[in-house]
Order: sequence, then C-alpha cells, then structure tokens
Amino acid sequence: MKFIFFWTLLNLPVALAFDPNYRNDITPPYLVYLKSDYLPCVGVLIDPLWVITAAHCNLPKLQVVLGITNPSNDNEKDIQVVGHVKMIQHPYFSTTSIEHDLMLIKLGESVELNDYVKLVNLPEEPVHEGTMCMVSTWAYNLCDDSKEPNSLQNVNISIVYRNECLEAYKTYRIEDSMLCLGIVPGRRQPCKEVTAAPAVCNGVLQGILTFLDGCVLRADVGIYTRIFKYMSWIRNTMGNY
Repeated sequence: MKFIFFWTLLNLPVALAFDPNYRNDITPPYLVYLKSDYLPCVGVLIDPLWVITAAHCNLPKLQVVLGITNPSNDNEKDIQVVGHVKMIQHPYFSTTSIEHDLMLIKLGESVELNDYVKLVNLPEEPVHEGTMCMVSTWAYNLCDDSKEPNSLQNVNISIVYRNECLEAYKTYRIEDSMLCLGIVPGRRQPCKEVTAAPAVCNGVLQGILTFLDGCVLRADVGIYTRIFKYMSWIRNTMGNY
C-alpha cells in the first residue's frame, strides 16, 4: 500500500501538469477531430469508414479531421478531411442520462491509412481495474478560448475500482456499462478541453468519456462508456449500414 501511495505521489505532478501552450505532444494516429459550428468533439477511427465517439457529440455541420495535431493551425500538413453520411446514436441513449453515450459515424469515403492515420483495436475481453490507459484530448489556451483548441495532450491514468468511482460520484448510478479512470477524485479544477476523450489501454479502445466533473488532463476521475459492453451493437451497426 505504501508503494502504491508513493507511486501516485511520484506521478502526480506529471499527470496534473497542464500547459495550454504545449504543442509538441504526439498525436495518436487513431485520434479524430470532430469539428463543427458548435463545439468540437474527439472521435476514434475504428475502420476506414467508421469513427466512434460519444452520443452527446451529435454535432451540426460536422467535419471529420484526421491526422491533426493542432486544430488552430490552418497550415498543418498530413491531415485528411472527410465528410460523413450517417451519425448513429445508440438506440437507448437519452440526453437526460450518461448511460449508452455512444455514437458511430459512417464516413463518406474510406480514409487513407498511413503513418498519421491508423485504426485503433477494439476490445475482445473486459479490461480490469488498475489497468493503465492513455487518455487523449485537445485543450484550449484559457486566455483565448474563442478559437479552435491548440494543445494536444495525452495523460496516463488508470481504471479505478468501482467503490472509488462511487465515492467520487455519489449522486450517479455507475452501471456495468461504465468505467471510471483517474487518479485524484474530487479535485474539480477548471479547464477547457474537447469532450469525448478516448481511453486506450495497451493499444485497445476501452472507454469514451461521457461525464467529468473536473479536468481529465489533471487526472480527475471521469466516467467513461465501457466499449466492451457495446461490441455487439458496434459490429451489428457497421454490418447493417
């Protein structure tokens, strides 16, 4: 127990470090920037024709941008911008709940897979508590959040045990279809990040952020949709469209 506590303290400054001007992080090649006239979201490329994201990202005038590091840089190279033909929310999703917060986007054309754009693996078995995962999203310069986000950051955080998640979110029902990831329950520090950040554990997409009271890049505990629980819906949807 002392070792775990020491390890957490040792890694805390890294996990909580947040520099809105930091632009040199590595963009995971599966990460997708979902740009709209409203607010952006994060998506994940799971097939040359399919992106997965949160159902609350049903965005107007959506543009799907792949291979991008800094959305505020209009001159960035190696990006692909594609249209979409369908946005398919999970049939049980409701805007009044955080459950079933999942959506598939069918692209208008297959994307080109290369060094900058690659597929993420989908889970074949459940992920265990304590597993370390990488969560990625874009953040805004808090001095000027009227523009596109300009800082891609990755944070390594672990899947927390159910009782810890219940402690962090006492007024929420944490279902089996959800995961919780983070290090510091209850910090609730303000920041502005792009929503629907994915959690990728050992190269496998295990969660998509559905709700967070705080800041994922500062390692506050967040609630994620558990991808493994929805694999049948994902496969059936992709097969039927």
